[in-house]
Amino acid sequence: MIGSQIFRSGTSVVANYRAACRARSTADFISKLAIVEEEADETLFWLEIIEEMEILDRKAADDLMKETNEILAIIVASIKTARKSKKHNE
Repeated sequence: MIGSQIFRSGTSVVANYRAACRARSTADFISKLAIVEEEADETLFWLEIIEEMEILDRKAADDLMKETNEILAIIVASIKTARKSKKHNE
């Protein structure tokens, strides 16, 4: 079950990022990136569960969580930048 959940949320990050790259407007881009942020955060949640249950080697889980946090930071920064850009263009 957990494997299925992390697979869904992890692949959703990529699929929704691709959709964001094809957004029709800045508002659409921001909206799609918000979905990416939610899915990445859900993936992080499942990784935390996996680590707590000791299903995966601790170092491997830590490495995956670090990478997921980095992706989240990039997405959040992109959303902030897009919002600023949208305000300047209005």
